[in-house]
Amino acid sequence: MSEAMRDAFGKRLAELGAGNGKIVVLDADVSSSTKTALFGKAFPSRFFNCGVSEGNMVGVAAGFAACGFHPVVSTFAIFLVLKGADQIRQDFCYNHLPVVIAGAYGGLSDSFDGASHQSVADIAIMRALPNMEVIVPGDARQAAKALEYALGRDCPVYIRLNRNAFPDLAESKTFAFGDRAPIMLREGADVTLAATGITVHAALEAVTLLEKDGVRAAVFSVPFVKPLAPAPLAESLRQTGRLVTVEEHNIMGGFGSAVLEQLAPGGVGFKYLPIGIADRFGDTGPYDALLKAYGLDAASIAGKVRQFVK
Repeated sequence: MSEAMRDAFGKRLAELGAGNGKIVVLDADVSSSTKTALFGKAFPSRFFNCGVSEGNMVGVAAGFAACGFHPVVSTFAIFLVLKGADQIRQDFCYNHLPVVIAGAYGGLSDSFDGASHQSVADIAIMRALPNMEVIVPGDARQAAKALEYALGRDCPVYIRLNRNAFPDLAESKTFAFGDRAPIMLREGADVTLAATGITVHAALEAVTLLEKDGVRAAVFSVPFVKPLAPAPLAESLRQTGRLVTVEEHNIMGGFGSAVLEQLAPGGVGFKYLPIGIADRFGDTGPYDALLKAYGLDAASIAGKVRQFVK
């Protein structure tokens, strides 16, 4: 089954709202795109369109949280993270408030609006904030489970959502989000691929291409960027000795950096290859074409890994 994360997130949010009167939802005038409109239609008295005023929206959500509610704030990731950064730090993180921060249209997925709307630095920004947790789901099931998890936390949680539909990963059905551990999708002895978000799908396709050349790659889906549980990756690296991280984000300060921060002090020796956006802004065009242009399609990933291993 293929479903967009935003659709799964919006549906689950409305379902959870029926059993939890403390959930309030705030959106910045894009609820039809983020799908929080589903909650607004079901519970109009607990839904607030704050207009194109992201910083103000974050401040209002902090007030709700301080009064005992559990707010969910949602808009496009680029505007939520950058325009709301001051209030997210000062109000949410400094005061350790339980708020779900849903950054929609993450990465390059708002492809036709170009660099002004594409979010390729949000993971780096959000994971650098104390008391913040960061989740980057790999499919619709993970997105829905991430929401459930975040609503059970007593701290701010950032969930990065993609716009487009991707197939469900079979392993996501049984994954317990409370474990917060990377999900092993494939075993392999030659190289360890750790992917976050939708890049998991391209990584899996790349493994099929690599197998034709005799390269056996272990593949992990890593939805939890912060806190990141390094043990499964470290165990795989003891066998492969090679690590590749894949992310739809700037390679500066993002997922790959988070992985290295956890693994490097552990004494596991390995060679490393980051695959992501090489410190540049996005372009405008079809989403699949952009992923290919930035080397995030299966063939590009397989080519880079093949060269890395050989």
